[in-house]
Amino acid sequence: MTVTKRSRAWKFAFLGLLLAGGLTPSVGCQVSVCGQTLPSPYYLRDNVQFHPAGPENKIANETAAVKRQRAEATTIR
Repeated sequence: MTVTKRSRAWKFAFLGLLLAGGLTPSVGCQVSVCGQTLPSPYYLRDNVQFHPAGPENKIANETAAVKRQRAEATTIR
């Protein structure tokens, strides 16, 4: 029985899909199942960075400078 190029290609394609299917669950990425976002299996070891919320007023320095100027202006008079 001779092995043709086409049958050999199908064997390699099948082995590649089998290998990809076996490696997919082990990569540990975030996945969405039935509308739920499930965390990666490594979420307990992730280095999560917390960035605190900034000031409510985006121009806080300018507001503080205006308040200082008004306070100085009222004390001079």
